[in-house]
Amino acid sequence: MADEKAAAKNVILLISDGASPGTWDAASYYQHGELGEQAYDSFSTKGYMSTYPLTTSSTPTNTLEGELGYDPTQVWNAAPAKGMFGNYPAAFEGYEYLRSGITDSAAAGTALATGVKTYNNAISYDNFGQPLMSIGDYAVESGRALGVVTSVQWSHATPASFAAHNASRNDYEGISKEMIESGKASVIMGAGHPFYDADGEFRIPTSAGDYRYVGGAETFAEVLSGNTDYTFIDSEAQFEALANGTFSFGEGDKILGTFRNGSTLQQGREGTGMGDQLVNMPELSIMAEGALNVLSQDDDGFFLMVEGGAVDWAAHANDTGRIIEEQISFNETVASVIDWVEANSSWEETLVIVTTDHGNGLVLGPNAVTVPFQPVQNNGQGEIPGVSWHTGNHTNELVPIWAEGPGSELLAEAATMIDPGLANYEYRGMGENYLDNTDVFHVMMRAMGLDNVAVTDEVAAAETAAIALAGAASTSSDLVFA
Repeated sequence: MADEKAAAKNVILLISDGASPGTWDAASYYQHGELGEQAYDSFSTKGYMSTYPLTTSSTPTNTLEGELGYDPTQVWNAAPAKGMFGNYPAAFEGYEYLRSGITDSAAAGTALATGVKTYNNAISYDNFGQPLMSIGDYAVESGRALGVVTSVQWSHATPASFAAHNASRNDYEGISKEMIESGKASVIMGAGHPFYDADGEFRIPTSAGDYRYVGGAETFAEVLSGNTDYTFIDSEAQFEALANGTFSFGEGDKILGTFRNGSTLQQGREGTGMGDQLVNMPELSIMAEGALNVLSQDDDGFFLMVEGGAVDWAAHANDTGRIIEEQISFNETVASVIDWVEANSSWEETLVIVTTDHGNGLVLGPNAVTVPFQPVQNNGQGEIPGVSWHTGNHTNELVPIWAEGPGSELLAEAATMIDPGLANYEYRGMGENYLDNTDVFHVMMRAMGLDNVAVTDEVAAAETAAIALAGAASTSSDLVFA
């Protein structure tokens, strides 16, 4: 059970996947015509976070030594860089650095969920190919309920990192099957419905792959038949009923919500920019409210992760209109969560953390090819801000993080590293201090009074890693360890 002295009964972690610093600014300019007006801007703790993985390998490399990091002296290097980075002008040496040594969402999610840096592709697995205890696991062991909510497929990398374990993020069927069969999470919500396409139109599945995000055809049939731990919902009306309190469920009931889309809530629909949205999808905020209503039935508390997953997808596409759409949806979800806390809980018992898992797109101002690190240009409320994109992939940027509630001060205490170059972003009022993504796990564990359990497990994990390391060294002559 949890330490009775733990201040945080509940922890809610909200992740806008793939949101570079410029993404947050662009959405705020469009929404409000200025910065500082988001619900999380009033949080007492704010700063930045590094996101690099242990290694960019897609498989375990059997070493504890990291090959990557974050170096402010290289980040803010405004020396001109020649040539191209794919389809993008190289522009400046600092941009080149930020486009290298990047994490994927699996390694980033694992770092947040377990406090361990690992290889890209790992879902709560370490660099020796061994499963790790996640905060979701610890929360359930402490008697708390676990929930994961996302705007993309619920077996995708970020939600999976908090509710599953797999050597490869691409094993969607294995991940989703584990999530269903373990019954560990009391709430699972997201996309991946095999009977609907990216526009929310009904389709007849034609291959086994159509069921990969929901555990395979056989497992999904068991879900629909009521032969699992979960009550299945998929209609917009059911999600709304769960959020407004009219959905009938009993104490201890678990919800598997797979809204009627195979891809995302909105981002995957046809068209680009700020076009008409699908009308048969629940809002991410509605899903979060419904999840909170279910999880809060547990008297011991809960851990909930909510992801705006399609922000990342819009960034990969360099779609300014869609990324603003998705980030606004996320911002509205944070505001809804804050309202829920103030109406149904309190800031004395619930910790809320708002961040991203990594940057994507290197979103800067419209002339940032010639003006190094030019900020996003504010064109006024309701107007698309001036931006330029400098990659179609993830970045090694520091990303913003906000927190409020019991334990939020621990984030500030953990932010002991300083990047003087963050003065470039000082107009946000976020300071120059930063922590690492692995610190977030330890802060959440301490806030819930579970840090002693985690320390014991870390010692055991270190011993296991040492044994694995020795074994690898004795059998592989081509491995070199620093």
